[in-house]
Amino acid sequence: MKEKISKRNDNFTSSIGFVLACVGSAVGLGNIWMFPYRLGEYGGAAFLIPYLIFIFLFGWVGLSAEFGLGRKSKSGTVGSYEYCFGKRGMGWFGKKIGWIPLLGSLGIAIGYAIILGWVLRTLWGFVSGDLMTADPGAYFGAILGDFGSVPWHIAVIAITCAILVSGVSNGIEKANKILMPSFFVLFLGMAIWISFLPGSGAGYEFLFVPQWDKLLNIKTWIMAMGQAFFSLSISGSSMIVYGSYIKKDVDIPEASLRTAGFDTCAAMISALAIMPAVFAYGIGAGSGPVLVFLTLPKVFQQMPFGQFFAIIFFVAVLFAGITSLINLLEAPTEHLQENFTNSRKAASIITCVVSLIVGIFIESEPKVGAWMDFISVVIVPFGAVMGAATIYYILGWDELRKELEIGHGKMPEIFGLVGKYVYVPLTIIIMVLGLIYGGL
Repeated sequence: MKEKISKRNDNFTSSIGFVLACVGSAVGLGNIWMFPYRLGEYGGAAFLIPYLIFIFLFGWVGLSAEFGLGRKSKSGTVGSYEYCFGKRGMGWFGKKIGWIPLLGSLGIAIGYAIILGWVLRTLWGFVSGDLMTADPGAYFGAILGDFGSVPWHIAVIAITCAILVSGVSNGIEKANKILMPSFFVLFLGMAIWISFLPGSGAGYEFLFVPQWDKLLNIKTWIMAMGQAFFSLSISGSSMIVYGSYIKKDVDIPEASLRTAGFDTCAAMISALAIMPAVFAYGIGAGSGPVLVFLTLPKVFQQMPFGQFFAIIFFVAVLFAGITSLINLLEAPTEHLQENFTNSRKAASIITCVVSLIVGIFIESEPKVGAWMDFISVVIVPFGAVMGAATIYYILGWDELRKELEIGHGKMPEIFGLVGKYVYVPLTIIIMVLGLIYGGL
């Protein structure tokens, strides 16, 4: 099968630019509103043992595989599956099933943009000062109905579209080079300040005092596995697209582990900034939107210089969210550009307009909640399984190894064995457990 000749002439210009873009995709709301709670709830320091095992495993053989396929196929989601199955004389089949993970990326993006609209609205509440005195529950509740956050939703999509239109090197890469370092600096500054709050020690105890008995609890390992997997944005789609934009001299396995490492650092810094503050003011710690939109605003209302730190926090959250949204929308943008139009601008605008139109009609909390549950529990895990199985069993380890050795050197045989007989089965297990637990 002939290698695809891409219509694109834009790529990441440097390895660090590529890594920061991937970190931007990986670092998102899950790091901020889920990891800190799970760290404390499932054993503190003990939770880190299975988490670090899985983050290394998925980063090493999972991210590397998706990046490698993208670069080898010179294509995004649908094209990469067509390429793999084309090796077996079934390119038509690969082209059809490739739509599943592609729609998964678009589906998550639609819901994600709505939630980021809530973030932007909350940020404005602190900038204006209104949220320093208002009841967070009432304030947040006012935007959760049908068409409750349209202007903020539009603003998020517009920002993302402007970056996508600018292309890979001038848009995605440059944005992540600014937004990701800013995220780390802002959150680290918050974490240092919060460490001096009276009562913050209870938060550190919640996070880091090891509960070794939890290591014998299978649920600890399940939650650590799910957190690590989904945190890295392994979905059989968006990371493949980013892989298609990297040059041949990039060391893919090294870049994958660096991405996993930075993602872990972001999760830890988020935990250090959030949980000590929550415990310092005796407010119950929870996870999900409740933590970000209800619990933390109450903390900021009581904290010295609370308005200032609230602005810093929500700006950082917005940065993390935008970089993730860019990655999610890049997958359908790439597909449109490659298959329907040569215009990067047109493809970006069409993708963003479709995302906005669908999203506007599901802005209410029950609707977007049901939408995100279906996409994240059913579509995305299935896409991830498809991606893993397609790479390691359809394309095959020998073909993948040739690509990974470019820029890296000889790959150990153990890599392929772990990929085929550990990583692929684990993706299936994650999909099944997600259905059982209603998400991981």
